[in-house]
Amino acid sequence: MSAFFEQITGFMSGLYLPHVQLNDLVEILIIAVLLYFFMDWVQRTRAYTLLKGIVLVVLFIVIAWMLQLSAILFITSRLASVALMALVIIFQPELRKALESLGKRNFLMSLFPFDTQQNAEDRYSDFFINEVIRAVNEMAEARTGALIVIEQNILLTEYINTGIMLDSMVSSQLITNIFEHNTPLHDGAVIMRGERIVAATCYLPISENVTISKKYGTRHRAGVGISEVSDSFTIIVSEETGRISYAYMGKLYTGVMTSNLREMLHMVQKNKMSESDEKKFRIWKSRRDQ
Repeated sequence: MSAFFEQITGFMSGLYLPHVQLNDLVEILIIAVLLYFFMDWVQRTRAYTLLKGIVLVVLFIVIAWMLQLSAILFITSRLASVALMALVIIFQPELRKALESLGKRNFLMSLFPFDTQQNAEDRYSDFFINEVIRAVNEMAEARTGALIVIEQNILLTEYINTGIMLDSMVSSQLITNIFEHNTPLHDGAVIMRGERIVAATCYLPISENVTISKKYGTRHRAGVGISEVSDSFTIIVSEETGRISYAYMGKLYTGVMTSNLREMLHMVQKNKMSESDEKKFRIWKSRRDQ
């Protein structure tokens, strides 16, 4: 028995146990968090499919190295110098969205107050909310499709330029008339800034989030897409069902009541939409869907 313990002791003494300090633990934690967000981002975009293809190519190269396939290894070594640039080109749309998502975080916006932020005086009033709610109600009852984007801190100038400039006061009659069937302005999105309708028939980026149900069409995906690249609040009315939805911070909330929509508009109006509020609405949505 003593010989057995001596062998265990000799084995343990031969092991190299590095001295772990506090900064090492912090570094491991940061890397783990970054890796988690990277994998979460990959799964929600087309990058997941591309990444699986890259893994297969790497696996094929490893097999070629194990079998010493000289021709394949020669070609791989020559192409390795341009592989990084090729990855940047392939993942360019996904990388751009990831950087835009990182740049719109509230703590970064507070550290770097660029000129893309609006003044607090541009916030809309209760009259604005009432007119929007009235218009949304009327269009939902008539099953008129609508896509209304309410700009906040991040300006949507590049998307406004894709539409027809209006620069008019907000009214429920004007909103419903814009989205009326067979009218020149009904196709596309309406973008509002402050208490004015800035433009109509605007083109919005389509979300590539694979978790969005296939039953939602281009209008809902466009609403989510603009909320992924900005802090805007988007209201969607389904033309097929008349259901009211909204998109905020990259999330889609479907089948909401006008009372909940009004409450959300008040929260966004005062810029007091916190994580607890978002969790509350997520819980309400999950209970409603059950």
